[in-house]
Amino acid sequence: MVLRKLAIVAGLAAFALYLCGLLHVLGALVQAEDGGADSSPILPCRTTDGQEGGPEDPRAAQVVDYSVDFVPLRFVCEMTGGGSYVTDTVPGYVNPAVFGLVLAGLGCWVAALVVAPPGPRGVRGPGG
Repeated sequence: MVLRKLAIVAGLAAFALYLCGLLHVLGALVQAEDGGADSSPILPCRTTDGQEGGPEDPRAAQVVDYSVDFVPLRFVCEMTGGGSYVTDTVPGYVNPAVFGLVLAGLGCWVAALVVAPPGPRGVRGPGG
């Protein structure tokens, strides 16, 4: 029973952390879709840390579009000629931590199934 609860907690923690990273990507999408006088090159691609006022990225002048990858979670700037690069929009700990929590949750769930396989509850054996 404890292993199943640990699996659920690990799964919920992975989900919450993924949502946190998704909010970072959503913020970058809002910045990227913001049209105006200062919209080219795309702001999340313009700086090395993905934030306004950060250090300038020399590759930003060649950016023509962007895309979002959901596994692993990241914001990708696409350049002319087919090249691309990933910004630091999503904090570096999000993807490895989500991966580790998912593995831990799956491991706990499988261990719980091996230790105590699901079956009818309240049924006693002979003599009980």
